[in-house]
Amino acid sequence: MKILVTGGAGYIGSHTCVELLNENYDIVVLDNLSNSSKESLNRVKNITKKSLDFYKADLLDKKQIIAVFSEHKIDAVIHFAGLKAVGESVSIPLRYFHNNITGTLNLLAVMDEFNVKNIVFSSSATVYGDPASLPIKEDFPLSATNPYGRTKLMIEEILQDVYISDKNWNIALLRYFNPVGAHKSGEIGEDPFGIPNNLMPYISQVAIGHLPWLSVFGNDYNTPDGTGVRDYIHVVDLALGHIKTLPKLFTNPGLLIYNLGTGSGYSVLEMIKGLEAASNKKIPYKIVDRRPGDIDACFADPAKAKEELGWETKKTLTDMCKDAWNWQKKNPKGYR
Repeated sequence: MKILVTGGAGYIGSHTCVELLNENYDIVVLDNLSNSSKESLNRVKNITKKSLDFYKADLLDKKQIIAVFSEHKIDAVIHFAGLKAVGESVSIPLRYFHNNITGTLNLLAVMDEFNVKNIVFSSSATVYGDPASLPIKEDFPLSATNPYGRTKLMIEEILQDVYISDKNWNIALLRYFNPVGAHKSGEIGEDPFGIPNNLMPYISQVAIGHLPWLSVFGNDYNTPDGTGVRDYIHVVDLALGHIKTLPKLFTNPGLLIYNLGTGSGYSVLEMIKGLEAASNKKIPYKIVDRRPGDIDACFADPAKAKEELGWETKKTLTDMCKDAWNWQKKNPKGYR
């Protein structure tokens, strides 16, 4: 089986490439390296002792996608490629809509042309907006609170319309919660360009001395310690969710939708304490005003993925923090 992984040099993509190779899939990676490093793929090969095919290509260039499909007989696509910073999407929404949606439309058109109709889409819990209750189930109402989330929701709708038009498609929409951590080897991990947008790499960079302190946005939420609660999931558990989804996709199930989360949440202060324990360093932080749009808590009901895919998370908060710190300590400047 040959799998095309778009955005495969990125954080979740590279970890999924490791698990695909470990399961003896052949993989082809397409990535424009705009927010990732080719070094991650060198390390994927080092970890697995296996090879992969890499194309530096952009989904906005249809000819580049056609070239990949012309050279390889692809059985399925795992589609990670896309811009992903919530704050940035608010300031440059047109770029996000063009990149994420047009890129996906190009990919789907080429897949259709080559009769490749199996796709796993990297969606997000942001499609649930501000949920009325917790835990979040797959049949909850959908909405988006920012342009990034809106692109995920629009692509989900596009994929559902594609399936309605042609029942030969097999489509899995995987709604991720909050990926953290790194491969246990410390060879690959989250390597944000500039100031991190996500909590765990920010805390890690404070711990290693790159940043002076962490801003905690609000301590008056309706949560046990007043700070926001999110469903943090180890990136390797998340990657394994894709490995469990592929065999299901090859049984021609039609349209699948799964939450990938732990089913419980951790607060910002719990994450700080976890990384302090892993790094044996004090992490200074300041309580500042809430950010507009932030919600009290968000965590998944992952029961459907467990029942239908046999997938559930195995790694604990201690594992997440230990592996994140191991990556940061071994790679203080990321892949650079």
